Amino acid sequence: MFTGIIEALGTVTSFRKHGSGAVMTVHASGLDFSDVKIGDSIACNGVCVTVTAFAGASFTADLSSETLSCTSFKNVSPGKKINLEKAMSVSGRMGGHIVQGHVDATGEILSVSDRDGVREVWITLHPEIARYVVHKGSITVDGISLTVNEVLEDRFRLTLIPHTGSVTTVSDWTPGMTVNLEADILGRYVERLLFFRDNDASLSSKDKGSRSSGKTGITEEFLLAHGFA
Repeated sequence: MFTGIIEALGTVTSFRKHGSGAVMTVHASGLDFSDVKIGDSIACNGVCVTVTAFAGASFTADLSSETLSCTSFKNVSPGKKINLEKAMSVSGRMGGHIVQGHVDATGEILSVSDRDGVREVWITLHPEIARYVVHKGSITVDGISLTVNEVLEDRFRLTLIPHTGSVTTVSDWTPGMTVNLEADILGRYVERLLFFRDNDASLSSKDKGSRSSGKTGITEEFLLAHGFA
């Protein structure tokens, strides 16, 4: 699990196709490797990859065909700068939001403009994840936990402070670029719970068995039983 708070910038130094996947090597002099071992996870532009080798300030990871088909890595080449975050430790702070490193869709940067010391960015919104993106909610863009300041049917707007641009790849964003998007996982859980609530409501009393009391979905009892005291 990650938080979307970028720890360092890395540079892709090698990217070669291997079967239907690829092998990528990243140099990251600003990343602390003292607690990194083979098999650990690192988020690269929001994509959770497994470290298969590392030497000095560089690490290597395998990318599956699924990763290449669903993310911006299908077009990556040596020299590209990427955002890096190590997996969150149990004792770490949740500075951003819950990020899995599982890209839901890619988006295209439509426009970038600077106004009153901040940078405003509009990005296309794929229909598959549009329902999970809400005004003032969180979204992960290329691994960065960001707040949605405006959302329309097919696009959303970010307002980025200078600090974000100085520690991430935001300063390199230009119209036409492809970025990785991951919606807030909490929205997916809520949708799933509501799905079962609606389906339970349509069952007959006989099918419900012990749940024949008629209570379905999210109730006070359900929340208490699952730790929401």
